[in-house]
Amino acid sequence: MSVESIIAEIEQLNVLDLVQLSKSLQERWGVSAAAAVAAAPAAAAAPVEAAAAAPVEEQTEFDAILSEVGPNKINVIKVVRELTGLGLKEAKAVVDEAPKPIKEAVSKEEAEKIAAKMAEVGAKVTIK
Repeated sequence: MSVESIIAEIEQLNVLDLVQLSKSLQERWGVSAAAAVAAAPAAAAAPVEAAAAAPVEEQTEFDAILSEVGPNKINVIKVVRELTGLGLKEAKAVVDEAPKPIKEAVSKEEAEKIAAKMAEVGAKVTIK
Protein backbone atom coordinates (compact mmCIF):
# COMPACT_ATOMS: atom_id res chain seq x y z
CA MET A 1 0.00 0.00 0.00
CA SER A 2 1.33 3.41 -0.90
CA VAL A 3 0.93 6.56 1.16
CA GLU A 4 -1.27 8.06 -1.55
CA SER A 5 -3.71 5.14 -1.43
CA ILE A 6 -3.93 5.43 2.36
CA ILE A 7 -4.67 9.15 2.04
CA ALA A 8 -7.36 8.43 -0.54
CA GLU A 9 -9.00 5.95 1.82
CA ILE A 10 -8.88 8.40 4.76
CA GLU A 11 -10.45 11.15 2.64
CA GLN A 12 -13.50 8.93 2.10
CA LEU A 13 -14.20 8.56 5.85
CA ASN A 14 -16.88 10.63 7.58
CA VAL A 15 -16.09 12.74 10.66
CA LEU A 16 -17.18 10.11 13.18
CA ASP A 17 -14.98 7.50 11.52
CA LEU A 18 -12.05 9.94 11.52
CA VAL A 19 -12.47 10.54 15.26
CA GLN A 20 -12.56 6.79 15.90
CA LEU A 21 -9.47 6.31 13.71
CA SER A 22 -7.64 9.05 15.60
CA LYS A 23 -8.49 7.53 18.99
CA SER A 24 -7.51 4.04 17.85
CA LEU A 25 -4.14 5.23 16.55
CA GLN A 26 -3.48 7.16 19.76
CA GLU A 27 -4.20 4.09 21.89
CA ARG A 28 -2.26 1.67 19.71
CA TRP A 29 0.89 3.78 19.34
CA GLY A 30 0.73 5.76 22.59
CA VAL A 31 0.80 9.18 20.93
CA SER A 32 -1.36 12.30 21.27
CA ALA A 33 -3.55 13.80 18.56
CA ALA A 34 -1.27 16.83 18.32
CA ALA A 35 1.73 14.67 17.46
CA ALA A 36 -0.32 12.63 14.98
CA VAL A 37 -1.58 15.74 13.23
CA ALA A 38 1.92 17.19 12.98
CA ALA A 39 3.22 14.00 11.37
CA ALA A 40 0.25 13.47 9.04
CA PRO A 41 0.39 14.59 5.40
CA ALA A 42 -1.29 17.92 4.64
CA ALA A 43 -4.18 16.31 2.72
CA ALA A 44 -5.18 14.12 5.66
CA ALA A 45 -4.32 16.59 8.40
CA ALA A 46 -7.23 18.98 7.81
CA PRO A 47 -10.08 16.49 8.54
CA VAL A 48 -8.26 14.88 11.48
CA GLU A 49 -7.35 18.25 12.96
CA ALA A 50 -10.91 19.56 12.68
CA ALA A 51 -12.29 16.46 14.36
CA ALA A 52 -9.61 16.02 17.02
CA ALA A 53 -9.45 19.28 18.96
CA ALA A 54 -9.70 23.04 18.77
CA PRO A 55 -6.40 24.98 18.93
CA VAL A 56 -5.41 26.42 22.30
CA GLU A 57 -5.15 30.22 22.38
CA GLU A 58 -2.18 31.76 24.14
CA GLN A 59 -3.03 34.31 26.81
CA THR A 60 -2.08 37.83 25.73
CA GLU A 61 -3.61 39.98 28.48
CA PHE A 62 -2.70 39.67 32.13
CA ASP A 63 -3.83 41.19 35.42
CA ALA A 64 -1.29 42.38 38.00
CA ILE A 65 -2.92 41.75 41.37
CA LEU A 66 -1.48 43.09 44.63
CA SER A 67 -1.61 40.00 46.84
CA GLU A 68 0.50 41.06 49.86
CA VAL A 69 1.42 44.57 51.00
CA GLY A 70 4.41 43.75 53.17
CA PRO A 71 5.90 45.93 55.93
CA ASN A 72 6.33 49.17 53.90
CA LYS A 73 2.70 50.15 53.31
CA ILE A 74 3.50 53.82 52.61
CA ASN A 75 6.09 52.93 49.97
CA VAL A 76 3.65 50.48 48.37
CA ILE A 77 1.02 53.24 48.17
CA LYS A 78 3.57 55.51 46.48
CA VAL A 79 4.43 52.87 43.88
CA VAL A 80 0.73 52.13 43.23
CA ARG A 81 0.17 55.85 42.62
CA GLU A 82 3.17 55.98 40.30
CA LEU A 83 2.04 52.93 38.29
CA THR A 84 -1.65 53.77 38.03
CA GLY A 85 -1.89 57.53 38.20
CA LEU A 86 -4.45 57.24 41.02
CA GLY A 87 -4.81 59.84 43.72
CA LEU A 88 -3.61 59.22 47.27
CA LYS A 89 -7.03 58.14 48.55
CA GLU A 90 -7.65 55.71 45.67
CA ALA A 91 -4.14 54.23 45.87
CA LYS A 92 -4.50 53.76 49.63
CA ALA A 93 -7.84 51.97 49.03
CA VAL A 94 -6.16 49.57 46.58
CA VAL A 95 -3.44 48.77 49.13
CA ASP A 96 -5.88 48.44 52.05
CA GLU A 97 -8.19 46.13 50.10
CA ALA A 98 -5.46 43.73 48.94
CA PRO A 99 -5.70 41.32 47.17
CA LYS A 100 -6.80 43.82 44.56
CA PRO A 101 -5.82 44.38 40.90
CA ILE A 102 -3.30 47.14 40.29
CA LYS A 103 -3.65 47.00 36.51
CA GLU A 104 -5.81 44.76 34.35
CA ALA A 105 -5.50 43.57 30.74
CA VAL A 106 -1.83 44.48 30.33
CA SER A 107 0.93 42.69 28.43
CA LYS A 108 2.93 40.03 30.20
CA GLU A 109 6.02 42.23 30.01
CA GLU A 110 4.24 45.16 31.69
CA ALA A 111 2.77 42.86 34.37
CA GLU A 112 6.25 41.53 35.14
CA LYS A 113 7.61 45.09 35.41
CA ILE A 114 4.82 45.93 37.87
CA ALA A 115 5.61 42.82 39.92
CA ALA A 116 9.33 43.69 39.99
CA LYS A 117 8.69 47.29 41.00
CA MET A 118 6.34 46.19 43.81
CA ALA A 119 8.86 43.58 44.98
CA GLU A 120 11.43 46.35 45.43
CA VAL A 121 9.22 47.87 48.16
CA GLY A 122 8.36 44.52 49.77
CA ALA A 123 4.93 43.88 48.21
CA LYS A 124 3.94 40.72 46.34
CA VAL A 125 2.07 40.77 43.04
CA THR A 126 0.33 37.83 41.41
CA ILE A 127 0.08 37.78 37.61
CA LYS A 128 -3.02 36.09 36.22
